[in-house]
Amino acid sequence: MTSTNQRAELQSQIWKIANDVRGSVDGWDFKQFVLGTLFYRFISENFTNYIEGGDDSVNYANLPDDVITSEIKDDAIKTKGYFIYPSQLFVNIAKNANTNPNLNTDLAAIFSAIESSANGYPSEDDIKGLFADFDTTSNRLGNTVESKNKRLAAVLKGVAGLNLGDFEDNRIDLFGDAYEFLISNYAANAGKSGGEFFTPQHVSKLIAQLAMHKQDAVNKIYDPAAGSGSLLLQAKKHFDNHIIEEGFFGQEINHTTYNLARMNMFLHNINYDKFKIVLGDTLIDPQLGDEKPFDAIVSNPPYSIKWIGNDDPTLINDDRFAPAGVLAPKSKADFAFILHSLSYLSSKGRAAIVCFPGIFYRGGAEQKIRKYLVDNNFVETIISLAPNLFFGTSIAVNILVLSKHKTDNKTQFIDASGEDFYKKETNNNVLTNDHIDKIMEMFDSKEDVEHVAKSIDNSKIEENDYNLSVSSYVEPKDTREKINIVELNKEISKTVEKINSLRADIDVIVKEIEQ
Repeated sequence: MTSTNQRAELQSQIWKIANDVRGSVDGWDFKQFVLGTLFYRFISENFTNYIEGGDDSVNYANLPDDVITSEIKDDAIKTKGYFIYPSQLFVNIAKNANTNPNLNTDLAAIFSAIESSANGYPSEDDIKGLFADFDTTSNRLGNTVESKNKRLAAVLKGVAGLNLGDFEDNRIDLFGDAYEFLISNYAANAGKSGGEFFTPQHVSKLIAQLAMHKQDAVNKIYDPAAGSGSLLLQAKKHFDNHIIEEGFFGQEINHTTYNLARMNMFLHNINYDKFKIVLGDTLIDPQLGDEKPFDAIVSNPPYSIKWIGNDDPTLINDDRFAPAGVLAPKSKADFAFILHSLSYLSSKGRAAIVCFPGIFYRGGAEQKIRKYLVDNNFVETIISLAPNLFFGTSIAVNILVLSKHKTDNKTQFIDASGEDFYKKETNNNVLTNDHIDKIMEMFDSKEDVEHVAKSIDNSKIEENDYNLSVSSYVEPKDTREKINIVELNKEISKTVEKINSLRADIDVIVKEIEQ
């Protein structure tokens, strides 16, 4: 079976489980149980693989718990970041799930034990609370213990039956793909509330390529609004041959999504010492300042959300915002995220940020921030994408590429919103690999392409009041029908002759009637 067929079969099976088992539970709420179970299976198999070390004579799942020495446990936690006893493994719990009257409480105890195994170790913050959203006692699973257990057992059995193969086979990342497939489908079905944190893989791929362009190695990659981690993981997928030396970093404000991002790192076989995802408000409580600067920054921050802004007078002295001399408006935090990213960017790196188009032409504080960015030559490229690429919104978003190592005083504008730059699929548009390659080729060459790409001197942008809208600089193609004026005039002359002839004939008839 090919990788494509294997992936398609798996996605079909896993979506069937998600729909069949959830019953009356809302799909968006139920996602935690399916995703959590998939994660539980992954870390169990990953841990088993580590303990067995490729020795076919060792079957960790069949060992009694009491043969595990403190030395074995200590060494495993230092390496993997957590510990799972044989009796706690997914395979052993799923095997007896249908007949276990204490399934929900047993699972709760196991999840607690896995998390607490990291207490006092370097991995503690990466493991703590990972299963917090997998509430096995939740009434969403049923009103009685029996009904809760029945649904939990169905999920366990369903995930146990998935043919995920060997997760060490790098040819196809089935665990990771299954996870992202579920997240994207839940987001698509949940509408805006579900899609706010998820950047579709095809858009993530473009953003990752822009941020990592022509960098043979980066020290680390960062997302200040990490969501489920999809943007960070695209960098890993696309740049396996590149070196991300110190790993993946991100901050996320939503607790549930923060847990998803950390799970997603593990599911893509990124060890705890190679990622640092933190919880909190990036704008007013940034927690990764000690890790800067970053050679690559990718982000899809929430569009035009409210923030404290100048209600906190100390923020204007913040190193991130002070250079611009003004704070982003309280009702629109977009430029606060942009200035934060710029502050965390290294002198050799790039930041690629998904933006709401309005920030590039509105006046007031936003215009002053654009002036700061252009006058200091930080804006490399602005790309206008097609509408309807994201779940829950039809907005035609822009991508802003920031750089601190430009060699000219020009800003590139690319209009990739036309029909040549997207493919229609069901309810959404998508970017194919060919579309991404075409955009990247223009981004790399910086050559003008009629009706599509234009590089503009920053002095011209200053003359245009620092308007950075793509449509202000890239002239759209005239799709109106071309008319041959000479031929048209000939046709009009013929028509006039016919009309005059008819009028003459009518005059003759009228005279005859009057006589």
